[in-house]
Amino acid sequence: MASLWMLFASFAFAAMGAGVKLASEFYSTSELLMYRGLVGTLMLMLMVRHQGGTFRTPFPKAHVWRSIVGVTSLWLWFFAIGRLPLATAVTLNYMAPIWIAAWMFAMGWWTGTKHAEWPLVLAIGMSFLGVTLVLQPAVESNQWVGGLAGICSSVISAMAYMQVRKLGQMGEPEYRVVFYFSLTTTLAGLAGTLLGDGPEDAVFHGHTVGSAILLLAIGFSALLAQMAMTRAYRVGKVLVVANLQYTGIVFSSLWGLALWGDSFDWHVWLGIGVILASGIAATFYNTQKTARGAVQDKTDPIASET
Repeated sequence: MASLWMLFASFAFAAMGAGVKLASEFYSTSELLMYRGLVGTLMLMLMVRHQGGTFRTPFPKAHVWRSIVGVTSLWLWFFAIGRLPLATAVTLNYMAPIWIAAWMFAMGWWTGTKHAEWPLVLAIGMSFLGVTLVLQPAVESNQWVGGLAGICSSVISAMAYMQVRKLGQMGEPEYRVVFYFSLTTTLAGLAGTLLGDGPEDAVFHGHTVGSAILLLAIGFSALLAQMAMTRAYRVGKVLVVANLQYTGIVFSSLWGLALWGDSFDWHVWLGIGVILASGIAATFYNTQKTARGAVQDKTDPIASET
């Protein structure tokens, strides 16, 4: 059953990405960020109030830092989605576990507490080869800015992941982490729009029935995905669930094929496969370095969508 929850979460995240790419034709990146956060914030407020929960937290500074890091990553990812094929943008974002493994390896080597684990070194190195293969068409078509944004998004997403884990260790419930992240996303998107990320003749773009439905779908699918992922990590085996998140790359490829007719050369598919295999290896390493799931069984790595 845990596998089904994770598969649904991956599908919902991929659907959110497809919605963002479609809506990028109507709205700026900051507007998309704002509406995505607004839908999630309002829905969480209603759900938590109905269940008698509270948003009061003893760790405001930790939430502020997690939210800033997460919002920055999400903005960059939305930017990349609007400028790259969906599968490419999603694949780059899924490099976060690789960056975490690289950080853990570098810190262990620097402090002298860990010896070189060459299978991990190979996985990290191969992931960069995969990025080169995946981004080759983007560079050739002058889409390198979107590719760079996608890579930066995955690096910052790794920082957000570690902050979410820290909040879980501190005893903070998942809904509160998601709520403050959604609230910060709304405020940051509003600020970005007011500062000039919107259209020239007006602060906000106008709505149509179709674009409004897209905005609701983006926020709703993102919230469902986070809730399903939370459930998967609670009831399933951490390593199995963590690796199933990479099915999001497959779902995104199918969305891209169905909606935009995306087609890739063999070297792009090879690059996606290399990143997929490297991410699974890095996830295995990260999980093994955690105390047999003692922490991760109690928290959920919401940061796959940061």
